[in-house]
Amino acid sequence: MTESHNDRGHVRLAKRLAEQLQCSRSTAEQYIEGGWVSVDGKTIEVPGARVAPQQTVTVAEQASLFELTPVTLLLHKPPGFEAGLGMEAGHAAHTSRSQGARPALSLLTVASHMAEDAAEIRVLLRHFKQLECFTPLPTPASGLVVFTQDKRIARKLAEDIETLEQECIVEVAGQITEGGLQKLCHGLSFNGRALPPIKVSWQNETRLRFALKGIRPGQIPAMCEAVGLRVMAIKRIRIGRVPLAKVPEGQWRYLQPWEKF
Repeated sequence: MTESHNDRGHVRLAKRLAEQLQCSRSTAEQYIEGGWVSVDGKTIEVPGARVAPQQTVTVAEQASLFELTPVTLLLHKPPGFEAGLGMEAGHAAHTSRSQGARPALSLLTVASHMAEDAAEIRVLLRHFKQLECFTPLPTPASGLVVFTQDKRIARKLAEDIETLEQECIVEVAGQITEGGLQKLCHGLSFNGRALPPIKVSWQNETRLRFALKGIRPGQIPAMCEAVGLRVMAIKRIRIGRVPLAKVPEGQWRYLQPWEKF
């Protein structure tokens, strides 16, 4: 690629900083991605950004590489967004893709960070890279979805998602059959297998609260249909011991160090 006239003399910010600090290129990139480097007073987090010789490159006095720890983001997914691989099977998955459902990952931006986030973490562009999701949620549903860079949390969720209790609020319509609530708690089967005991209670006249483990795609709608109810909406509000809390729909917050699944 031929360099344009306006770019002559420009170099990558990482190269310029490495020469300026007399450090390795990788260390320079870490400072930049850590949000510690500014060009002419403006913070730049992209190591490949081009800078001119006359521009001033500075590193914050409090700059540290110790803060470059992996993060976990808790998203309040709205309906209509895909979250996680293999969360739906057969026709449902095909339908969501054919309707052009966007990935929930696209909602994770600086602008969508919850303003009242109690975690004292500086939002950096690097926090949106190399995120993995092990908490799939059907496209029509809303609620808590976890994206993480932390390998320990990724392993925990991948290995224990079947045994972690998930809490969902389910909006229903119709008239429940006699003894239906008791059947929802224990006595129904799904895909030919008897379901284990489940905690189900009325939150109000049209909303049920489900607390269950090892949830399968389509399980809650099938359970409700078995007792005369139609599912209108599903919202997941907790995974293990981590709640969605007051995160507005379409926004996200950081998992705090003391929070454990």
